[in-house]
Amino acid sequence: MKPSLPQGTRDFSHEVVYKRQYILQTIRQIFERYGFQPLETPAMENIDTLMGKYGEEGDKLIFKILNNGLDNPNKEQKTREALEEVFQGKWSKQLTERALRYDLTIPFARFVAMNHGSLVFPFKRYQIQPVWRADRPQRGRYREFYQCDCDVVGSSSLINEVELIHIYDQAFTSLQIPVSIQINNRKILAGLAEICGGQEQLTDITIAIDKLDKIGLEKVKEELTQRGLDQAQIEVIEQYLNIKGSNNEQLTQIEQLLSESKQAMLGVTELRYLLDFAKDSVKSVQLDFTLARGLNYYTGTIFEIKASTVKMGSIGGGGRYDDLTGLFGVKDVPGVGISFGIDRIYDVMEELNLFEGKLSQGTEVLFFNLGSYEIQGAYPVIQKLRQAGIRTELYHEPVKFDKQFKFAEKKGIPYIAIIGSEEITDNKITIKHLPSGWQEQMDSTNIDHIVQALHTQREDK
Repeated sequence: MKPSLPQGTRDFSHEVVYKRQYILQTIRQIFERYGFQPLETPAMENIDTLMGKYGEEGDKLIFKILNNGLDNPNKEQKTREALEEVFQGKWSKQLTERALRYDLTIPFARFVAMNHGSLVFPFKRYQIQPVWRADRPQRGRYREFYQCDCDVVGSSSLINEVELIHIYDQAFTSLQIPVSIQINNRKILAGLAEICGGQEQLTDITIAIDKLDKIGLEKVKEELTQRGLDQAQIEVIEQYLNIKGSNNEQLTQIEQLLSESKQAMLGVTELRYLLDFAKDSVKSVQLDFTLARGLNYYTGTIFEIKASTVKMGSIGGGGRYDDLTGLFGVKDVPGVGISFGIDRIYDVMEELNLFEGKLSQGTEVLFFNLGSYEIQGAYPVIQKLRQAGIRTELYHEPVKFDKQFKFAEKKGIPYIAIIGSEEITDNKITIKHLPSGWQEQMDSTNIDHIVQALHTQREDK
């Protein structure tokens, strides 16, 4: 059997893991500065928890998990009937009762609904875990990938959106990725739907608009026609999509186009509030009325982040969802959250060469293996260096120095340490920096001096 990976998944070598950890740790620290606490949920959820929450397109991308025991002869007839339903676009619990999570937001809403009696509101959580989507794999799009979310539930205050904008700004500034933080408001989209025939048109309009970047304006208009909108309605939507200019100019145009909708005007008021807060501190915030984010649960501000200097899809997004827990029987719990696309952020940083000099490395010091007696004498020193925070490794067998040197070079270990029989007698240790050739013999009992020397040489080199 030739080993292979499922399409759309990847292995991560240690070099890649170090880079991913750098991204995640950078973002995690910023989350915690703003008072967010960590949460983890299971990889799988009950299928009823997920289905119907992501819109028509999203539901198609949910990975279903087949039930156990489908080969049971006593269940054969029911299994065959359930399979027939699949060809009609239906899924029976006879076949599947569970699915892999599609994102982290719905599982979070389920958690809040199950635990709302014991949580302190506003409840602020961050979550960093893999999700799965049955998407077509391509550059920047995978079937298994990590999401990195933070959400606030139990508060309707727009100050939460302000803080999320600043979290995005600080995170991407720390990662040195130039970005555009694009914002819109679903109330404005709802107002557009209202003017174009009623709220029942909202889903059709947002699904079509959400494809604008991928298929272009003419194809969007064709799709709107197929979804039952008439020519006059499509002309209003085209005017809406063609709004351009500065943030203030766009707001003026949208007020003129949607002035008859109170809901749209409320969306404009909310956007003005956010822009006023951000104008002096976050220069990368831009209005984008073509931004729709075709998920049914968004109700207010929506966000999307795009890298400014690399051609890539969105590397972050989110929005307000004022009754998401209502899907699980717990009403009136407002919320807002954002997500970081870790895999795409990684790809952007690779393309911009932003990892150099920032990563935590592997082993710092390799102790040469000179034999059983020498190992026993060296091992207490090895352990003390590890306790002092020095990443230290012992070569696994006593072989020629040449082989141990080559091992250090191949693994990129900068320092080698030697404690032979003479060093044991004299309480000495010889340390050498391979890239520069620096070498020094020191007192093996003075761990602080050894650590200081290693740190000094690291900074010098």
